[in-house]
Amino acid sequence: MQYNLKELPNGIRIVHQEVNHTRLVHCGFVLNIGSRDESKEQEGLAHFWEHMAFKGTKKRKAYHIINRLETLGGELNAYTTKEKICFYASTLKEHFDKAAELLCDITFNSTFPKKQIDKERQVILEEMAMYRDSPDDSIQDDFDEIIFEGHALGRNILGTEDTVKTFSQEDFFGFLSSKFDTTQMVFSVVGNVTFKKVLQEVEGYLSQIPVKRRLYVRSSFSNYTPKSKTVEKEITQSHCAIGQPAYSMYDPRRFKLYLLNNILGGPSMNSRLNLALREKYGYVYSVESHYQTYSDTGFIGVYFATEQNKANRARKSVLNEMEKLRTKKLGTMQLHMAKEQAIGQMAMSEENYAALMLVFGKNLLDKGKIDSLDTIFGIMRETTAEELIDIANEVFDPKQLSFLNYIPV
Repeated sequence: MQYNLKELPNGIRIVHQEVNHTRLVHCGFVLNIGSRDESKEQEGLAHFWEHMAFKGTKKRKAYHIINRLETLGGELNAYTTKEKICFYASTLKEHFDKAAELLCDITFNSTFPKKQIDKERQVILEEMAMYRDSPDDSIQDDFDEIIFEGHALGRNILGTEDTVKTFSQEDFFGFLSSKFDTTQMVFSVVGNVTFKKVLQEVEGYLSQIPVKRRLYVRSSFSNYTPKSKTVEKEITQSHCAIGQPAYSMYDPRRFKLYLLNNILGGPSMNSRLNLALREKYGYVYSVESHYQTYSDTGFIGVYFATEQNKANRARKSVLNEMEKLRTKKLGTMQLHMAKEQAIGQMAMSEENYAALMLVFGKNLLDKGKIDSLDTIFGIMRETTAEELIDIANEVFDPKQLSFLNYIPV
């Protein structure tokens, strides 16, 4: 995978891949700061900061930030995860300079106007209410709390009503002061622009950012205990989440587990869970399994919703498919087809240049390098049926699974 990389004296890295057959440029800052870096009293502050970055800088008001790219047909956006905050934009190549300058401004020059904090506080409270009214979203957050009980990874990225109502301007400046680290920031660019042009637009500005190192170290997750919980809600279907912790992003088995997860409940219609729960029995409209990696741990889980009188049968079907992967070795043709399917899906994802831009930034922050798809494909192609059985016996061990059930009142 060809890309250009430059590290500035303050530690900020600039990564770039030129794509000539597009009219667009996708660029953004990826910061190694997330909700797991908050104290209990700061719960939701990282996400609130993501919102406030659009509400005013030293030279722009919220109106000017919003309209800077939108009036040119571009897009400006951001998101927060457990370990990352991203500010990014997509625009026509002739407007790259405007996008880059705006991203630098909102990332490093936010002023967190007090009136805007009070206004955005209400917006986030409405966002929380929206998620609570959506059981397929809220069950994922509640399940994190069960899996990572007592740890920051188990907290809701949005925070709580109590914490969000207390945040002040000083809290934002204090959070940035303690969490900013210039070695943990990447400006990533993918699109129809040369590396020379990228450096011309941002190197001068980014080089002026003072060197900053954070002193704290993320606390690792440990002491997982399987649990089962049932919650009554004002809903019409039963919702179920099943899962447990899994391999971290540094575990050499992570790509093999990705392959195994794809077989079980990946996005394709021929996943085992879809064939069993939807095609064979008609229990669900959709069912999915998901593998998420973090720097020190991971998570693998299954989620589905169905009528209350079918919930137990659907749950048994999920466990049955897990058990098959633990006990029945894939045949040569089955394994070959599973590998080709997963490889094809990953290859198609490389065509999404906006997503690729963010992947570049994340990989540099997490691993200091960008894994080529050929390397990943090689690992998958070398995976044996015996290795998949060993992994399945570890991550689908029924004694280690946790359960969360939403049932109608």
